[in-house]
Amino acid sequence: MSNSPLLLGTERPGKLLAQYAFPAIIAMTASSIYNIVDSVFIGHGVGHWAIAGLALTSPLMNLAAAFGSLVGVGASTLISVKLGQRDYKSANRVLGNVLVLNIIFGVLFSLLCFPFLDPILYFFGASENTIPHARDFMRIILLGNVITHMYFGLNAIIRSAGYPRMAMYVTLLSVAVNCALAPIFIFGFGWGIEGAAWATVIAQAISLILQIVHLLNPNSVVHFSRGIFQLKSKLVRGMLSIGLSPFLMNACACLIVILINKALKEYGGDVAIGAYGVINRIIFLFVMVVMGLNQGMQPIVGYNYGARHADRVSKVTRLTIWWGIGVTTFGALMCQLFPNFIVGWFTTDAELTRASVQGIRIVFAVFPIVGFQMVASNFFLSIGKPKIAIFLSLTRQMLFLVPCLIILPHFFHTLGVWVSIPIADFVASVVTAVIFIRAIRLLGKNGV
Repeated sequence: MSNSPLLLGTERPGKLLAQYAFPAIIAMTASSIYNIVDSVFIGHGVGHWAIAGLALTSPLMNLAAAFGSLVGVGASTLISVKLGQRDYKSANRVLGNVLVLNIIFGVLFSLLCFPFLDPILYFFGASENTIPHARDFMRIILLGNVITHMYFGLNAIIRSAGYPRMAMYVTLLSVAVNCALAPIFIFGFGWGIEGAAWATVIAQAISLILQIVHLLNPNSVVHFSRGIFQLKSKLVRGMLSIGLSPFLMNACACLIVILINKALKEYGGDVAIGAYGVINRIIFLFVMVVMGLNQGMQPIVGYNYGARHADRVSKVTRLTIWWGIGVTTFGALMCQLFPNFIVGWFTTDAELTRASVQGIRIVFAVFPIVGFQMVASNFFLSIGKPKIAIFLSLTRQMLFLVPCLIILPHFFHTLGVWVSIPIADFVASVVTAVIFIRAIRLLGKNGV
């Protein structure tokens, strides 16, 4: 019974959140750490141009992640709700549909990107110095794109089905294999940035095998069985409608990174782009912890919303918000107090260090409130209300950040790029707070 989804409706909210969130946090933190380790190996083993080249791959990686989340996030939420309704047959059918959709999207994305990889990277802000590194990295990543989609999609399913520790172990295995292989491939075999990409794909492939073995067990609440792999239009529409919010978030993130890279290239050159690559990795570390909290919250809120336990939905959400604010506050303090030490992990180049430190101090200025904004937006996803989550996602990125990135750099150059980020974070958090508080009050008055 320790892994039974029934406990989501009876166990104390604080204990449940700890049981589900801590494994997710450990997994997400480990995942972000191996991204940092990759950057450290690349920065010291290949050079600072490679750091800038890696930063240029972010829009394409975000776009790939967008299609992955379109399926994975929607499916995990749908499974939580189905389990809360005791509809186990539909939950298993969601699993089969997830596998098929991830294969379709993964193959199509790679086939569409491969022929146009160089033009895409130049559009993202590549130069003659950086495109060889960006191209070499992305070619390998695109080859393993189907594996990546399946790996992340099935991990979300396993977590939502009541096995958060299993999801954690799978992620930790991927991280461990990646960290072991990356230095061997980069330094030992002399593969450079391609070695980092191969390490990532191989690590995810090994973890994917473990996931499949787990889901083949008929004793698991959700498992592979005959008849679940035929796409069902109702389930597909349900998954995609819920997953549309994180899809748009990642797609918008792709646009945002393009705008940032282009502005930084114009006013600061490749060094400024490299600095953003460093800052992005640091932001990613703390954001991934909050995402771990969100992943822990999602099955609990989804289940109790499906079971019509409004008080439990509210308690878990409020508790997650406080934890999220604590994480981002800690991140802001670390980056304001020790920016030179943190940047020193990635590079010893004086010019890149100076540019990175300047950007970190500004970007993390209002970072504590980001924890609230992330959790509050995820709340609407967890209860199957994607339209509100989409709106909140678009307000931060499209309504606030894009205009700032278009206007401010013309007046303040590189400084304008850095300042745009905390301005958008602050305004978006205010809008989110107004909508979220109203939703919680209605939940308390009317139930679910």
